[in-house]
Amino acid sequence: MKMNQSKNDNPAMKPDIAVVIPTYKASLHLREVIERLPSFISHIIVVDDLCPEKSGEIALKMAESDTRIHTIFHEKNIGVGGAMVTGYKAALALKCQIVIKMDSDDQMDPAYLPALLHPISEGKAGYAKGNRFVDFKALRAMPTLRLMGNSLLSFMVKACSGYWNIMDPTNGYTAISAEVLEKINLDKLAHDFFFESDMLIRLNIQNVIIEDVAIPARYGEEKSNLSIKRVLLKFPFLLTKGLIKRFILKYLIFDFNMASVYTLIGFPMLIWGIVFGVFKWIENSHLDVSTPTGTVMMSVLPLILGTQFILAAINIDIQSTPKSD
Repeated sequence: MKMNQSKNDNPAMKPDIAVVIPTYKASLHLREVIERLPSFISHIIVVDDLCPEKSGEIALKMAESDTRIHTIFHEKNIGVGGAMVTGYKAALALKCQIVIKMDSDDQMDPAYLPALLHPISEGKAGYAKGNRFVDFKALRAMPTLRLMGNSLLSFMVKACSGYWNIMDPTNGYTAISAEVLEKINLDKLAHDFFFESDMLIRLNIQNVIIEDVAIPARYGEEKSNLSIKRVLLKFPFLLTKGLIKRFILKYLIFDFNMASVYTLIGFPMLIWGIVFGVFKWIENSHLDVSTPTGTVMMSVLPLILGTQFILAAINIDIQSTPKSD
């Protein structure tokens, strides 16, 4: 990995706030994204993830006149999450107090940066995320297929991350405090499109407070590098894996409460009810005989009780969502 850092000659400008911009196939928008950033941003860290359009060269050229810009080049493409990990590490090395993630496609309006920074600078939260679902006009501007997919995906991420109170968990316009960032094992973060969701799961395990900030998205002629097919195939598996990890760490190792008990009792009962019921249904259908009432109850009763226990555990998890007093 090669890095070019422009040194700041003005000692009065403290390395306080950094914006990390992962860039891949972004040569059409990167310059405008950087130029629109406000003057209170201390460092602009552009991570070229082996962009075939050599987007990083644009930032490198701009650094000649803007000493805030730091350009990092990956020697191989590792994904947006990997680029963000590189950017986060660079921001921590620069002693920045708050680190912002901003995409290079010009969908994230820098005019909302003060609102995004406010919860963290005021100590109300350790992580802030943009929320595109507040403004009705912005929702109408969002493509229908993307809106439906985001809504479904948002619910899945809520359930698996434990942040039931946020409305747009897949939004990538974020800000995080350096204090929180240092609690996360950055080397273990997902390097691909699962990065934002993986971050939420790890933040929940650390009981970090997250605040939604109303920020409408902007949609232009930019093209997404995300493969819908790949998301549909991998996302459910990755979310389930993250949910299991969160349950083990948060409800078995770091704490043990009634949600732990309900899950440990309810889940086996639920599985038993389903497996036993299906097995007996297939067996008796093959034999062409009626299933005895007692056999039916051996499936139905565990199924009902298991469902109730799981719902009780989910309710406790919802009530346990990290929030400010």
